[in-house]
Amino acid sequence: MATYKIAVLPGDGIGQEVTPEAQKVLQVVAKATGIGFEFETALIGGSAIDATGHPLPPATLSLCQSAQAILFGAVGGPKWDGLPQEHRPERGLLGIRKELDLFANLRPATCFPMLVDASPLKRSVVEGTDLMVIRELTGGLYFGEPRGREDFADGGARAVNTMAYTTREIERVARAAFDVAMKRKKRLASVDKANVLVVSQLWREVVTRVAKDYPQVALEHVLVDNCAMALVHKPTHFDTIVTENTFGDILSDEAAILAGSMGMLPSASLGGKGGRMGLYEPVHGTAPDIAGQGVANPIAAILSASMLLRYSLERGADADRVDAAVLAVLEQGHRTRDIHSAGTKLVGTAEMGDLMARQVEKSY
Repeated sequence: MATYKIAVLPGDGIGQEVTPEAQKVLQVVAKATGIGFEFETALIGGSAIDATGHPLPPATLSLCQSAQAILFGAVGGPKWDGLPQEHRPERGLLGIRKELDLFANLRPATCFPMLVDASPLKRSVVEGTDLMVIRELTGGLYFGEPRGREDFADGGARAVNTMAYTTREIERVARAAFDVAMKRKKRLASVDKANVLVVSQLWREVVTRVAKDYPQVALEHVLVDNCAMALVHKPTHFDTIVTENTFGDILSDEAAILAGSMGMLPSASLGGKGGRMGLYEPVHGTAPDIAGQGVANPIAAILSASMLLRYSLERGADADRVDAAVLAVLEQGHRTRDIHSAGTKLVGTAEMGDLMARQVEKSY
């Protein structure tokens, strides 16, 4: 059977606690199916800064370039907030995205039936929400040139970031989005600000042209401010959403809260090696307020491992087993602190990981 090299980058904060639980589930899949996983761990973010002085050490980048996929935790924290922008922990993640050309970020936002009441929105609004936000990752404001700051003699300053996209950059993420929409409900909302921004006018023009190759998919264009309102007013209107980097960063976090907890939501960043290379991470960040307490929710990390199986390794049936195990354990009433409520069983990070691993093992 095949052996897959997986780069494991736990990072900082609770990333170091939830990533081993995802790894634990992948090891169960490997044992049950006979495939091999060669896990190799490396430093990223703040922990890498402490050890090497750099958020993305050359050895870590080299490991990622040689791997089939990357299992990522989270980076950042108050300890490193005072560092210059170019040397902060987050630059490690941005550097991997750029160097490996991971241009499409997939962020599902699903309101699990047994967790509907954990959402801050009314049940009547959020029930049935199951959407996917696809965010362009390597262009736009975060990478556009020119960028920088100019300080004036009078004490004032001027700072510049540039939102820039080429036809090629828009087309490839649009095609990725249409491909995902084809596997879902064949509905795609392309989000832009075409009434104000020239770059959005090009975005809309290119997406409209690509749509002709996907006649089965119903395409709608939505202005970003209208989309932001609709996500909290009628989230079930959406199935698949595609948008540029900055808008996607904001909208995917807004969509994430619909599920009731950031600890429930995975993500995939896809691109290099013919679209098979991917970085898989929970969306919740490092959560320094609970780091080290063993109470973090590992479900987002475990669902990220499921996405790794599905998108990088093309093992959809195994991914389905992991997804089903998550639902089964939740239906049994087990909850970590962030989703705990009266009548449910409170468990810690490792115990939740063990429950998930045993449930996956029972499914084979």
